Amino acid sequence: MKKRILIGLLAISLSVLSGCGQSAAEKEAAPAEAASQEAASAEETVSETETTAEENTEVADGIAEAIEQETSYTEEADVADADENATSTEDERIAEAEVGDLVLPKYTALRTDEASGTVEHISYPAHDYAGDGHEITKEANIYLPANYSSDKKYNVLILLHGIGGNENEWGLDKKTSRVKALMDNLAYYGDIDPFIVVTPNGRACDLEGEGGSGIDGFYKFGQELRNDLIPYIDSHYSTYAEYSEGYDLSEARAHRAIAGLSMGGMQTINIGIGECLDMFGYFGAFSAAPTSKTAAQTASLLKDNTYPIYYFYNICGLQDRTAYSSASAAAKSLPALCDQFVDGENFMWQELNGGHDFHIWYLGFYNFAQLVFKAEA
Repeated sequence: MKKRILIGLLAISLSVLSGCGQSAAEKEAAPAEAASQEAASAEETVSETETTAEENTEVADGIAEAIEQETSYTEEADVADADENATSTEDERIAEAEVGDLVLPKYTALRTDEASGTVEHISYPAHDYAGDGHEITKEANIYLPANYSSDKKYNVLILLHGIGGNENEWGLDKKTSRVKALMDNLAYYGDIDPFIVVTPNGRACDLEGEGGSGIDGFYKFGQELRNDLIPYIDSHYSTYAEYSEGYDLSEARAHRAIAGLSMGGMQTINIGIGECLDMFGYFGAFSAAPTSKTAAQTASLLKDNTYPIYYFYNICGLQDRTAYSSASAAAKSLPALCDQFVDGENFMWQELNGGHDFHIWYLGFYNFAQLVFKAEA
């Protein structure tokens, strides 16, 4: 649009300059011709401005629709006693978790016994990476497994929210948190080795200064992960990293995972795989957002990668109008384009009936929790 405006202004300037040395009649006609061209250029500029406004409105409407779908459905833990959960038969009670299209009811039951983990709400120092870099304070929720002890080392999952959420979108701030229930029960029934889950705000910017939106901050979050959040977690909790000033984050990458829904899925792909492979070994994208890198772009970025990718799990609903096309373009063909992904070994693409909501995302979390931290480190 700017180029067309400049061409229009240039045409006006040339027509005015061409009046030098003209006949009287030509000189009289020149202003009228220039005015006509100027009016035409102005009309074109207005038309282009209207088009841009329409495009911006479409983007805003798209974001609003994504947020509406994102928040249209949520799930919480089953408040029934953990030992008398929603299962109705003995077969269901003894069934074990598996990666598939169903969360067994016994894994959604709220635990209040000794097998119940704890959740802490923390504040940590970070920086306005989408702005001028000044220091800010960010917040996050942290799930700690039952009987958490500094005498044991724990794996860490960074779990990211969508464009309409914050550190609370996954529900860890609620007493009936489904993430907590799933983690408690997967550990209690022996399906996973207990690990820490961190749900931060995925915008690397001054949230007060951005009015709480901070879209640009989503794309700068890799800097916060590297410089602020991961060092804070490693220095305050019992992880596999040997924290010290300027320590090598790659040494514990086999013990870190990153996953997220929608915009958080984009961050998993664009930032987790695209920028932070030295920090993470496991990746989970749940309905990755439209700005996710395509499979071809990711394959190109990994051309010279020497870090092993232990697992990359993807899930998306077939009726997801917001993300199906982008998520499938980002991941579905990766094994065919990049030999670092082998379907059935360290890669999974899962699609099933569903939309852009927590029906899909809690199932994704349940499945991913069973797949991570299985590699020999």
